[in-house]
Amino acid sequence: MPINTDITRRNLMALTAATVLAPAGAFAQNAYPNGQITFICAFPPGSGADVLVRYFADKFAKVSAQTVIVENKPGAAGNIAAQYTARAKPDGYTIYVHSGTSTAANMSLFKAPPIDVVKELQATSFINKQAFMFLVAYDSPIKDLKELTAMLKQKGSDASYATAATSGKVLGEVYKQIAGVEPVEVNFKDANDSLNDMLSGAIDYGVHDPVFALSQAKEKRLRILASGSPVRLKSIPDVPTAKEQGYDIDQLGWWGSFVPKATPRPVVDRINALFNEILAQPDTVAFLGKFGGDVYVGTPDEGQELLAKTVEEWKTYVALAKIPQN
Repeated sequence: MPINTDITRRNLMALTAATVLAPAGAFAQNAYPNGQITFICAFPPGSGADVLVRYFADKFAKVSAQTVIVENKPGAAGNIAAQYTARAKPDGYTIYVHSGTSTAANMSLFKAPPIDVVKELQATSFINKQAFMFLVAYDSPIKDLKELTAMLKQKGSDASYATAATSGKVLGEVYKQIAGVEPVEVNFKDANDSLNDMLSGAIDYGVHDPVFALSQAKEKRLRILASGSPVRLKSIPDVPTAKEQGYDIDQLGWWGSFVPKATPRPVVDRINALFNEILAQPDTVAFLGKFGGDVYVGTPDEGQELLAKTVEEWKTYVALAKIPQN
């Protein structure tokens, strides 16, 4: 049967035109992911952050059907990892999994941050919400923040408290100003390093991360008085907030995932969908809950807006807490 060359030529021309006119992002979206993906962790292997990043790397590998590896790039409070991600090829194969709060805070904590996180990183998903906590020794007579405040007013500058992270330092300073108390801050390299001093009574209380706080409360070494969250978190409904005890504190931290700013939007949306699929799984809810975190789901645009908002908030926090820039 003879071939109608005119029809064939027209069909070929139509196909070529469709290919040229089709949005490039559509092909990127359909193709992604199709190769090894690297998750960047800002802390060393074995750290609490590393445990979280590796959990999500394993889950991401399953939902994407791709190999996912973790590269640890610790140092400079996360700046090394953030800069590495920002300079990576913007194709979705390098994903930074880290605290959005810390990422934003570094813009104020350093005199010359290596990158502008809002301009050079793109949020792809949220992961969780969590809050730092106020703690006293388990056998302390202090049962809530009001009792702590009363004791601190009696002791004045003879009182002291422990911190080991920037979020704890800021939360501690905000509480002091609201409560009108003058305890002396004692900064430790790690929350665990402050435990003996808190148990012995050498230090009156601590303001520490939820992983440390919950583990020590479970062992009945320390008692949690309050969290800095404005509302009780679903994962820890028995932990009261400072706000419900009369202290107007709203310091809720969050984690998310980030890619280089120029990453195509279809790829960003695909990463968001994959993370949201992971966050919907009951074992993920349970995993985050063990560390005092609630699952946090949102769009890339919402993530980027919160990143920018957190940058501005931390300008005020750092000034308030009189934290010297590095």
